[in-house]
Order: sequence, then C-alpha cells, then structure tokens
Amino acid sequence: MANHGLITDVDLRSNENNLAHRTQEIDTKRLIVRRGQPFSITVQCSKSLPPGHHLEVVLHLGKRDEVVIKAQRERGAGDKWWFDQQEAQNKMLLTLHSPADAIIGHYRLAVSVMSPDGHTLQKTNKSDFHLLFNPWCKDDVVYLPDESLLREYIMNEDGVIFMGTWDYIRSIHWNYGQFEDYVMDICFEVLDNSNDALRNSKKDMEHRFDPVYISRIITAMINSNGDRGVLSGRWQEPYSDGVAPYKWTGSVPILQKWSKAGVRAVKYGQCWVFAAVACTVLRCLGIPTRLITNFSSAHDVDGNLSIDFLLNERLESVDRRDREDSSWNFHCWVESWMRRVDLPKGNDGWQVLDPTPQELSDGEFCCGPCPVTAVKEGNLGVKYDAPFVFAEVNADIIHWVIQRDGQRKKLKVDQTTVGRNISTKSVYGDQREDVTLHYKYPEGSKKEREVYEKAGRRVTEAGISAEPGHLKLSIKHPKPVFGTDFDVIVEVKNEGDRDVDAQLTMLAMAVTYNSLRGGECQRQTISVTVPAHSVHKEVLHLRYDDYIKCVSGNTLIRVKAFLEAPGESEPLLSVANIPLSMPEVVIQVPGKAVLWKPVTAYISFTNPLSVPLKGGVFTVEGAGLLLATEIPLKHDILPGHKASLELSFSPMRAGVRKLLVDFDSDKLKDVKGVATVVVL
Repeated sequence: MANHGLITDVDLRSNENNLAHRTQEIDTKRLIVRRGQPFSITVQCSKSLPPGHHLEVVLHLGKRDEVVIKAQRERGAGDKWWFDQQEAQNKMLLTLHSPADAIIGHYRLAVSVMSPDGHTLQKTNKSDFHLLFNPWCKDDVVYLPDESLLREYIMNEDGVIFMGTWDYIRSIHWNYGQFEDYVMDICFEVLDNSNDALRNSKKDMEHRFDPVYISRIITAMINSNGDRGVLSGRWQEPYSDGVAPYKWTGSVPILQKWSKAGVRAVKYGQCWVFAAVACTVLRCLGIPTRLITNFSSAHDVDGNLSIDFLLNERLESVDRRDREDSSWNFHCWVESWMRRVDLPKGNDGWQVLDPTPQELSDGEFCCGPCPVTAVKEGNLGVKYDAPFVFAEVNADIIHWVIQRDGQRKKLKVDQTTVGRNISTKSVYGDQREDVTLHYKYPEGSKKEREVYEKAGRRVTEAGISAEPGHLKLSIKHPKPVFGTDFDVIVEVKNEGDRDVDAQLTMLAMAVTYNSLRGGECQRQTISVTVPAHSVHKEVLHLRYDDYIKCVSGNTLIRVKAFLEAPGESEPLLSVANIPLSMPEVVIQVPGKAVLWKPVTAYISFTNPLSVPLKGGVFTVEGAGLLLATEIPLKHDILPGHKASLELSFSPMRAGVRKLLVDFDSDKLKDVKGVATVVVL
C-alpha cells in the first residue's frame, strides 16, 4: 500500500473545457461538456506511476448510481466511453471521449490507481460534471450543420413570439434565459420528476441518450396535468391566486419558482408560455429548438379533420355535452431538430412538440415529436400524434345553425382558414419568418388536394358552398387601439338583377385567443333592402365604455354578421376577429453598459385611457442583465399622465442583451416594452 496518496488533485479544467464545448455561458467554474466531443482533465500525482500501474476512470449516473460506466483505456467501439493519457513530470493529462449517443445528465467521475494485479490502490473523491446533447457533433442525432442556425436555436437567449390574428400579427419579446444561473440544474430536475423517472429511475436514466424520449418527457412535464409539471394552465380569469399568463416575459422566473416551491406547479400558463418554457429547457439541454405560431389553429377533438361550430338562431354558441372542437386565433408550439432513427427515412429534421395540455398521447398530456415533413405529406401513421398536428393546420371549419325544431343546418364551410401564416423568429433578426410551406402545399393546389385525400379528409357534401350566388357578406374593420372608440362596417353586396329584402344581425362579443367566450358587447338586428348590383353598408359603433365591460386581459372582439333573405338564398355568416392593440412602455438606457458596472434604465408609460389606472406594476427582466424585478407604483396614473421610474442594475454577462418590461394595472394589462443593451 506504499502508493496510497499518489493522486493529490484532480483538475477538471472547467474554464477551458467549457469554452471548447460552448457552455461557458452556463458556467465557467463547473464542468459542462457536450457528448461526442473530447475533454481533458489533469491528475496531479506526488510522483510518477510505478511500472505496471495504471489509472482507471469510472463514471456514475443517477442519484443512486443507476448507471455505472467504466471508461476503456484505449479506443474501442464508437459507443463506449474511453480515455487516453499523457504524462509530463508528475501530471497526467487524461482526455476523455464520450460516444455521440451517451446518456445526458449529471455525472460523477472517480479516478483510481490500479496495481498490476488489478487491485485498487487509491480512489479519488467523485468529481461532478454535466453532459449535454451536441448539435455541433456530426454523429449526434441532433446535429445541425449550420452555424447561423445554431447561434439562434441553441445560443440565443432572446426570443420573439408572434401573436394576434392571421391578418393582424403582433409580437412580444421573451427572455428564454437558458444560460442563466442554475437553469440547467432545474432542467435536469424537470427530467428527474417525470412519471417515468419516478416509476423506474434506472430505466428512465438508460433512455436519456435519446432526444425523442427526452423531448416527450419535456412536453409532458412543462404542463402539470397528471404529473409534477412546471405550469398550470388557465384560459380565463380569475388569475388572482397566481400570475396571469400575459404578465410573464421570460422562462427563468417560472422555472425558479417551480423548483423553489418543491416542484409544485406555477400558476398560470397559456400556449405561448408553455412553448417558451419548453424552448428554454430544450435549448439548454442542447437540442436545437424554435418557437412556432400557427394562426387560425384547429383543435380537432373527435379526429374527423373538421371543426364543427354550433350556433343557435341568436348566433350564440350552443354548449355541447361532449368536449367541443375549437379554433384558436393562434396557437404556439416548438419545433426541435433531430434525426429520427426510430422512423423510416424522410422523417428527419424539424419535429413538432406541443407542451400545451390538449389531448392524451400514450397516457400523458404531451404531443410529439411529430415530423413536419409527415404533416406536409399527410403521413398520419407516423409517431407521434401526426393526426392531431395535421388537423391543427389543415382542418375544415363548418358552421351549423340549430333551428327551433332542433335540426342542424349547415351555414358555411371554410376550407382555407385553418393554418395560416405559420411563423417563427428569423435567424437574421427579430422579424417574422413564414414557414407555412413547411407544413402544407400551397392552399388550393393540386398537390394539397392529394395530401388531403391521402390523410383521409372527408369530401364536403355536394350542394354546399361557402358563399351562395347573388349575395355576399363581409366585415371590414380598422386596427383599433385599446381604449379608443371604433366602427365596424358590415357590407352586403347584391350581384343579382333585382332588389333583395333581408334581415341582418350583427353581434360583437369578447373572446379569448383560443375562442373561450366572454361577455356580449353589442347586438343589432335590422331589416335592410339591398338594391340590385349595389353594396349596402351598416355600421356597428363600438365604444370603449361598452366593450370595457366585457373585454379583459388579452381578449379580442369577435364580430359576427348573419344575413337571412328568405326565398333568395341560403343564410350567410361572416366572422371577424378584431385584436385590440396596446400602447408601449418606453425604455431608454443611455451611455455605455459595461460588465459589472452600474447602468440606469429610464422607463415610462403614458395612460391613454379616459380613466385613472390603479394598482400599476412594472416587471423588468433580461438575460445577463438582471433577475426579474417587480416595481409597484405608489400612485394612480391619471388620464394622459405619465408614470416614470429609474432602475439601476449591473450587467452580469457581456454581449447584446434585451431588457424586457411588462406593465399591468386594473384597466390595462399586457403592456410591453423592450430595449437592446450592448454590454461591453
């Protein structure tokens, strides 16, 4: 035992390894490396190894050492850990090589001195390190061969999320913050608390080499339905026992709150919040990921590729005993890049992952990964959840009216509305990139028809047309700002040769972005005469004093127009969704921003309403700049008056950063502002 104490120190060389593995943004003091790429550690010895003696490296994974790996001393098969060594004076440089399909996770490494006859003479204390996916490694199934895409879909902590309606797209900025302090640890905590991990931790650990498995776990765990997930969903007020979904501006406070509360779900999220938190976790773990917005997104409950809306004769939605189909003004999910070794060729690339709890998939509230190419080609037998995703971008919308005798009458079939302007943030800036053609062939093209038939789409019944012959009904509206009065114009066009008498009903009501109904703002029913070859216009005046009573949060106003001309044509229905745009928070950060030096942001907001704003709160955050900070206002903001504040902070990381501000009050919510800060 004379060799006891031969190893005096093990240096994981965290700083230089992390720099080489592009993880220095996460940490420089802890070792964080990517699989399929070698890294080096230094073993300090009191003297040279005696002849015939050698070093052994053993890796431990899991809280109870569920997986133990002995690294080979020379290169073997590509799926094994191995190391080589170089000796210089009393130092040994060990270069460890992980396979490109190694299990990701929290490892503990021990170095032992072995005698010629195989006895352990000394074993060091275990040293911790983390292993992530490696999209820079050609042999890793998440390999993405484009540096500009990797800069965006792995390294960028700032995002843009597109919202609104297909014809009025707005955006908000989001702080993904995947490299903020201890976010990586929380991401692995999310994996450790999944149902699979709690049922069988060893089996779960052994599957963590596979991005398909990991991504399904993440989509299930971001929502809290049926597990210890991160976020609870709520789609209508009240939100008083939590945080309103529209108030969040970043993922980091959500993940921190979940972890600090003992893995209890954070209240509340909606689709863009679920998707954004999933994007943070997947980017942090090393899977290239981007957030997608699908406008006019369908939720097909019964799988018949049509969204059926039932209305009574007052144009009110008819409550059904079963769960209803729905059409969302927009819906967000994420796409992750991976090679699908579990599927036939042609299914690699971007995969849809949807963490919003909608339907069960293999017993869990998750969705995907589903190849985008499978959606475009109508290959609905492909794992996972291809029929549901296909319907989200392709379903028909059918409006029915329930008559007094209980019979259904088909009003309108819309084959072109669902799945419009599918959007993501451009890799070249904050502008929108349209990816609709990744999901579907051009609307109305021959190829699109072929895909529908392949997917089993039901042919619309003969004799039903979306628009009858002589009469046309349409709605025109401005892009109103919340707090202003505005007019909506309903036009009836008569292309026939004689005058037509008709009854026109106009209804304005508040709805959430996913079509949950709020209050009724205004209704008018009038008799109109439309002369031949002319256009008749009616105006629906929408006053702030009226719609403020039914609109709250990030709701919008839905206007329906219903025209009946007995003996002339089938009834006509037209629907328009009118988002109410918000004013902006003004942010100025003058002067130079320097790492760890105080800098001041000047933040202001002017009340555009005719009533005071009470209970105003600013929330400020920014990856690498400061942690999420709430600043309540001491006084009300009178009509036309400005609220201003100065906020000093010391940037924690260099580079181009985004400072995000949210303002909420009793009458105005979801007011955003953003400023770019270059930290030297």
